Amino acid sequence: MAETNPVIDKLFSVGAHFGYSPSRRHPSASQYIFGAKGGVELFDLEIVAKLLGEALGFVKTLASERKVILFVGGKAEAREALKRTAERLNLPYSAGRWIGGSMTNWGEIKKRLNRLEELSTLRERGELAKFTKKERLLIDREITELEGMFGGLRGLQKNPDALFVIDPKQEAGAVAEAKQLGIPVIALMNSDCDRLSVTHPIPANDAAREVIQYVLGEVADVYEKSLPPAVPVAPATPSSN
Repeated sequence: MAETNPVIDKLFSVGAHFGYSPSRRHPSASQYIFGAKGGVELFDLEIVAKLLGEALGFVKTLASERKVILFVGGKAEAREALKRTAERLNLPYSAGRWIGGSMTNWGEIKKRLNRLEELSTLRERGELAKFTKKERLLIDREITELEGMFGGLRGLQKNPDALFVIDPKQEAGAVAEAKQLGIPVIALMNSDCDRLSVTHPIPANDAAREVIQYVLGEVADVYEKSLPPAVPVAPATPSSN
């Protein structure tokens, strides 16, 4: 009996092989298609498993060098899983509408993040009491707005070293900025996406929550396991004075 590939079995069980109809297929995705059934194209899971392994190898390299991955995915099926994964790894994310210029206009974005930190610190310290009721209301409103737009980027000090994108067609703005800046892109991408827009493609069903959760889980596991040990902080030397 031929040996089974557990990765292929898992990809099949979560429905990773389902693409879209032939009419929606991007020409560059043809190389990943095995056939069609019921009007829906099917990905070749042997190819998918191979490319998933290559993408995870790249994630391993990034983690071993403590490189920062920015997770991007605003579609409804992806938001919660993407946010949980990024928070688990203490990495930045964009789980809503991509804000144009988040990387190409990083200086301006950094100003907004600094403003968010400033206002949040004031509120946490209870220092808003010195403002009028109307001013406190406006500050709370500004915090909510900034948190909604940039909250996932808090802690980011510079442009990321790589992007992990769910559905690069929907996240075309983020992918275009990454390409402009030479930032590599790992992407879970369906048959309607342009393979040439990303560096490390994972061709699979990017509209199914189970597929998204599985791939994100694999990325998170590899990243965590590949991080180098933390350097212990030497205790302070007592002063001789």
